[in-house]
Amino acid sequence: MNLAVTVLHIVAPVFLLAGIGFAWVKAGLEYRIQFVTQLAMTLSLPCLIFVSLMQTDIDPAALGVLSVASVVAYGAITIAFLALVRFARLNTRTYAAPLIFGNTGNLGLPLALFAFGETGLSYAIIVFAIMALWSYTFGIWLVAGAGSLGKVLREPLVWGTVLGAVFLWQGWQTPTFLTNALDLVGQMAIPMMLITLGVAVARLSVKGLMHAAALSAVKLVLCTGTAWIVGRYFQLDPIAFGVLVLQVATPVAVTSYLLAEKYGAHSDKVAGLVVASTLMSVAALPVILAFVL
Repeated sequence: MNLAVTVLHIVAPVFLLAGIGFAWVKAGLEYRIQFVTQLAMTLSLPCLIFVSLMQTDIDPAALGVLSVASVVAYGAITIAFLALVRFARLNTRTYAAPLIFGNTGNLGLPLALFAFGETGLSYAIIVFAIMALWSYTFGIWLVAGAGSLGKVLREPLVWGTVLGAVFLWQGWQTPTFLTNALDLVGQMAIPMMLITLGVAVARLSVKGLMHAAALSAVKLVLCTGTAWIVGRYFQLDPIAFGVLVLQVATPVAVTSYLLAEKYGAHSDKVAGLVVASTLMSVAALPVILAFVL
């Protein structure tokens, strides 16, 4: 009973905030998702990443091991889903990227924070940053047929991660007034991303949910199993292990739909994956949490 209550306390704020965004749209109220997303990704999230890394007490070596484990996990998942898409004769531009990349930002970061505290958030940021780098390069190439290394170098969250890692490595701290300001800006990120997730899901029109649900189930099982095996192989500490599994197991990211819409893939099919996998995560993530806590 205590475990069930603990899991409920962790997942309830996540889905309540997403529910606010969903209800907001259904009530006919205005929500400029492009502006909010840009504000979060350009300003708030980089500040959150930088301050979290700068102030973490985690051994840099432990972060390094988690980084290698994340690279291995996403590498294995990439190979597995590319093979699956080819074997099932699915459209690579439409299905490959959504199946590989999860919602590690909007959903993974809040879950890690509520489940494991500030330490978990610091670990989750590492997994998120590695996923984002892979998504901005190989992921965009899958959808658009062209790489985007220049886009990676222009992303504030990349520089927030790099600077945060440097400050952590050197033991540096920004002046208190600046740290407090950056911390306040960063605190906006998680509630904004969760509400935006609910808004985005509410606005999606979906078709072929049965097909999307089947692929979402495959994604959930394969990603969770891969992260579990990799985490055990690298002998991650309990918090790092739990964070890796949670992050990799997150559902299809809303950004996958936005990329499909932008580059001319079948965005309606990606929308189905987003909705099906997100709904599936409502039941699956609490179960996963119960095993990793």
